[in-house]
Amino acid sequence: MSQLSRLAAVIGSGITRVTDRSLGPYQTAIIRIGFSATWLLFLLREFPHRHELYGPEGPWSWDLAQRLISDNHAFTVLMWSDSGVWFEIVYGLAVLSSFLLLLGWRTRAMSVLFMVGVLSLQNRSVFMGDGGDNVIHLMSVYLVLTRCGQVWSLDERRARLTSERRERREPGSVEREDSIGPALWGVLGFALLVSTFGGLIPGGFLGGWLTVFWGLWVAHGLWWFVNRVDPYGPSRNVFDIVANLVHNAALLVIMVEACLIYATAGWYKIQGSRWQDGTAVFYPLHLDYFSPWPALSDLMSSSAVMVLLVTYGTVIVQVAFPFTLFNRRVKNVLLVVMMTEHAVIAVVLGLPFFSLAMIAADSVFLPTSFLKRLGGWTARARARVLSRLGRTRTLPGPREQDAAHAPSTDTDEKSSDQPHVGFSA
Repeated sequence: MSQLSRLAAVIGSGITRVTDRSLGPYQTAIIRIGFSATWLLFLLREFPHRHELYGPEGPWSWDLAQRLISDNHAFTVLMWSDSGVWFEIVYGLAVLSSFLLLLGWRTRAMSVLFMVGVLSLQNRSVFMGDGGDNVIHLMSVYLVLTRCGQVWSLDERRARLTSERRERREPGSVEREDSIGPALWGVLGFALLVSTFGGLIPGGFLGGWLTVFWGLWVAHGLWWFVNRVDPYGPSRNVFDIVANLVHNAALLVIMVEACLIYATAGWYKIQGSRWQDGTAVFYPLHLDYFSPWPALSDLMSSSAVMVLLVTYGTVIVQVAFPFTLFNRRVKNVLLVVMMTEHAVIAVVLGLPFFSLAMIAADSVFLPTSFLKRLGGWTARARARVLSRLGRTRTLPGPREQDAAHAPSTDTDEKSSDQPHVGFSA
């Protein structure tokens, strides 16, 4: 085979791979769970202080926020009204959408509402955030473009039960239709219509957030319609191909974003004199703001060798990580090191939500085999808890479900009889 033929074969295989399936179903699921849980815990933790952070009692007043948003054109529904009741409604919906996205209930709609909640609160008081908030801000947008409910979600469970009912259905019987999905779509469409005619959403139908929201609403409606009238036909295959392409592109952006975060942080640290002489870690350990456990901070900073190793090790890991993606073993070792470092930062420096956000971002690089084992451990733990509560029903583990219902990220794990929907070469 000539080199040109080999190149064509490789290109054709790549095109088939990115159009035939949504890659990384377990990775996108763990990202969905990680970021929704982080944001949910943050909102619950700061519930007593919500008015000072994002509400009418905050140092960044409603008038100042309105002036800033008129210049940077950021999106936030909190600017629709300065009413305290409206703020409570938005905050409550942000908590609810985070919880439902964590469970994977109607992930297409919940991912959009999750993004609206994150953008609305953070853009209301943009100077209140830190690096972890910036990561959640970006990932909330990327999650909308992913098919993050393929595994470990109530959506996956509902689809599996629907498929089982169809197999057991007797000829002539009427299949029960889903009414919650269309009702949710209709309610959101009505809210979008009211806000559009009220001039509340910036942009127009040819650009801006108005185009984004109407585009998502129409796309979801078309998806439901095609799935209803032609669930196994070419129209559904075309929608699957487009959805797979968008999902895979968003997954690539998430991975690149995580690499950029570490690369830029590492290279900026190299330029600092305190990082060069190996003493940078010493100083935050002696700041009252970053010392929730003073005794622990003093213990870690008492050893000059420890401070030197942690300082240099942090820089080396952050700079080297993007280059280790070409070697699975080295990449997995550095993943463990980085996640451990973030866990230490959460405890020693008192930055739990920043650490949770970074661990969630790191999870996109976790191997599929480990995530499957993690799902199996979780299912067995859940089964033991339910059995102690008196429920004897046996719950199938994710490993059995995954083999039958979920796509895989590895080529050698793909079933030979799986239907193809992508462009074949």
